[in-house]
Amino acid sequence: MDKPTGAPVAGRDYPSDIAKVRSWFPTDAACLDYLDWLRWPCGFICPHCASAEAGREATGRYRCRKCDKQVSVTAGTIFHRTRTPLTVWFEATWLMTAPKMGVSASHVHRVLPVSSYQTAWTMLTKLRQVMSTTDSQPLTGRVEIDETFFGGPRPGVAGRGAAGKTLVAGAIEIDDHGWGRARLAVINDASAKSLRAFITDNVAPGATVVSDAWRSYPPALGGYEHVPVNVSASGKPAHEVLPAVHRLFAQVKRMVEGTYQGSGSVGHLQEYLDEFVFRFNRRHSRHRGLVFMRLLQRAVAAAPVGYRDLVRASRVKEKRPPGVVGPRRRPGSLEVVPEKRPWRAAEDRDSGT
Repeated sequence: MDKPTGAPVAGRDYPSDIAKVRSWFPTDAACLDYLDWLRWPCGFICPHCASAEAGREATGRYRCRKCDKQVSVTAGTIFHRTRTPLTVWFEATWLMTAPKMGVSASHVHRVLPVSSYQTAWTMLTKLRQVMSTTDSQPLTGRVEIDETFFGGPRPGVAGRGAAGKTLVAGAIEIDDHGWGRARLAVINDASAKSLRAFITDNVAPGATVVSDAWRSYPPALGGYEHVPVNVSASGKPAHEVLPAVHRLFAQVKRMVEGTYQGSGSVGHLQEYLDEFVFRFNRRHSRHRGLVFMRLLQRAVAAAPVGYRDLVRASRVKEKRPPGVVGPRRRPGSLEVVPEKRPWRAAEDRDSGT
């Protein structure tokens, strides 16, 4: 592939659909070359000494001519030391970026040659780690903000003081053309301090913030123009007074309850919110392949993370069944030799052809 110039182009810089994904990346070598191209678009740069002088060894690794270190394309990325073939990683990445509501680990385990649910969960959770909006540009212009609770029906007082649930703040840009980018974050409570932290992290100074008349907003919005709307006095439900942010809440709850069957733990809720926002903010991309490419770009730019760093609630490690010995089964790959119409094989044998 040539080095990218200007805006990414479908069919040159990224595959436009699933057929192209499978055509471009039939082997692990093709996947590795694409990651190489994304990681070093202007040529190899040694991560140890920043030298651009390197040779390529028979193993496919680079050998830096300055520090003499050997560098793998996947070393220092979320694919670091992965046993799962890259063809499977690429298919899982497509499944995560193409649908509006994402994909669950149980589905990936069912449809891809992934040996265990834990492996599928680890793959998707590593991808979610790089979907964070921490380094993204803050929201600007007119921004609707509100909070909502996540969690099933549990006992507790109503309203912002509800017990046993997780409070999430949301913000979304409003412009003449409709709704723009969004942000979602778990917050400790609806105090001015918590709301202030969410707002300053996600909304640019000088923006106009539209919220309800909750008493914590005025002290939280110093440096912002504030347009409070008294929902009770309006005589309308909150989703009509602040329609954009409540539609945002409805969609992300649909993802959590639908795709993940409400099984996402509180400890991982922020990751699910980041995943939703990553796709939502790219919903106008002409091709889902561009979202696929952007996620892989982040994946090769991110530091490696291990399974133990991902889990929020540790579980007792499962023991192998009695009598099972020897090395574990190698992970399956999508790099396979095409089979010649196995459904016709019996007919061919019977006919002697």
